[in-house]
Amino acid sequence: MTHLCIPFLSEVAGLESIIFWFICGGLGVFTPLIIAGVMMLRKEGGKFTKETFVERLRFRPMTRRDWRYSLLALVVIGLLTSGIMIAMQVLFSDFNHTPSFMTLDPLSPGRYWLLLAWLPYWLLNIGGEEFFWRGVLLPRQEKTFEDKTWILHGTGWAIFHIAFGWQLLVMLLPLLYIEPYVVQKTQNTWTGVFLHGVINGPSFIAIALGII
Repeated sequence: MTHLCIPFLSEVAGLESIIFWFICGGLGVFTPLIIAGVMMLRKEGGKFTKETFVERLRFRPMTRRDWRYSLLALVVIGLLTSGIMIAMQVLFSDFNHTPSFMTLDPLSPGRYWLLLAWLPYWLLNIGGEEFFWRGVLLPRQEKTFEDKTWILHGTGWAIFHIAFGWQLLVMLLPLLYIEPYVVQKTQNTWTGVFLHGVINGPSFIAIALGII
């Protein structure tokens, strides 16, 4: 649907397609995740208190151990992702990990405002996914699958990303499995917010500025 609707809207409005992805993705994908998470919490009978935020959603102060796991995971994810990118470029001459509706030419004078348009989308992306997947869903899954939850959880998160194309999905595999492992190991959702946000945000900025 995104591969058809977003190019159509872009052509009709005369604006870059990524603008419509910011809008459709932010409001049509990540906002519903937040709504779904809230509904699941309400069904559990939970109230939105500080205790819910800390104990149920596991947004807890970062400890030194949490930071060690997060920083090590950041390095490992970066190395594995770089290795996958190099391998895919060697194996597939036409390899392109960017979906057509997210294509963005390097920013030039007069187009830097796109970074401001991207910021609310980025906040909804990280906030929506981490609230729903790591905050609401992961603790529920742990009650059934215990130590191996991160494997099932990562697979579900990977399926969620299939719509972005197999190339991007392959690139994201290290993040999709290592992040849930770290969050489950530390029992702290902030580790997921850190990993997801640090990898997602600077990567987009680097692409937007033509660095990568």
